[in-house]
Amino acid sequence: MGCVMVAGGAGYIGSHAVRELRRAGRSVAVLDNLSTGHRAAVEGAEFLEADIRDTDAVYEALKACEAEAVMHFAADSRVGESQVDPGKYYGNNVCGTFSLLSAMRRAGVNRLVFSSTAAVYGDAKGLITEDYPKQPANVYGRTKWMIEQMLADFDAAYGLKAVALRYFNAAGADPEGDIGEDHRPETHLIPLVLRAAVNREPLTVFGDDYPTRDGTCVRDYIHVSDLALAHLLALEALEGGEGSRAYNLGNGKGFSVLEVIRAAERVTGKEVPFAVGARRPGDPPSLVADSSGIVRELGYAPRHAALEDIILSAWRFHQSHENGYGD
Repeated sequence: MGCVMVAGGAGYIGSHAVRELRRAGRSVAVLDNLSTGHRAAVEGAEFLEADIRDTDAVYEALKACEAEAVMHFAADSRVGESQVDPGKYYGNNVCGTFSLLSAMRRAGVNRLVFSSTAAVYGDAKGLITEDYPKQPANVYGRTKWMIEQMLADFDAAYGLKAVALRYFNAAGADPEGDIGEDHRPETHLIPLVLRAAVNREPLTVFGDDYPTRDGTCVRDYIHVSDLALAHLLALEALEGGEGSRAYNLGNGKGFSVLEVIRAAERVTGKEVPFAVGARRPGDPPSLVADSSGIVRELGYAPRHAALEDIILSAWRFHQSHENGYGD
């Protein structure tokens, strides 16, 4: 069996997928330009520093490791930034994916597991199924939806099979505590909450006038290791001859920003100071997943579903990596 090439594998979610693959005994090669990823997150794995927009470099990497499949995490993902710098997002996310697919075609690799997002649904309400209308409310979501449509066209024309995983809010850290979330700058809620608990610097809550139970945004938090497991199951489905499809990934439960803050206070035993600021452009009030499709079809079962368990794993990583990976 050849290797699985993980594009963006030194990033937060990608590094956990690399670990899940290696625990399953799979041969893995990581391709990452280290613009946001960390080399230390994938120590021990075969590594190539390259950008997915360099089609020739990606092709050479695929051939060198005798790749049979690709997991694709390489993308910019900050909603607010995408609104003010759309060129960066179309260039890296959409054009970068086209480059990756072009290299895969040249190398004869026709299986892909793609990191998509709940942002393809836009201002959705209620429990969101996969057939919910795709009306992204921000540039980031639009780039991911464009990529999903590109994948469908590449399947129809070239037979390239892909599973797109539309996940909601990735959170937490590997239970071993040695890899976790370290963005520069950090924009995800749970690590920002933990940082506020330690540093006593008030967290900004972006809006408290949304039509939700306490006025703050509601999100569905899924443990990053459970996301990684879902990627492995999707890969195995493709290897078993299943066709292209898309799945939601979440816990099916939504928690508000204030509820996350209170849960973090219980886990850490520390008060989390915060101040309410203006809404962020493009933030929908509520996103909660119906993940019954992947449960039913691939046998997916989250192992770390409780919010406090997710926060506890992130807290363990934060305590042992106060300055992140230090790179």
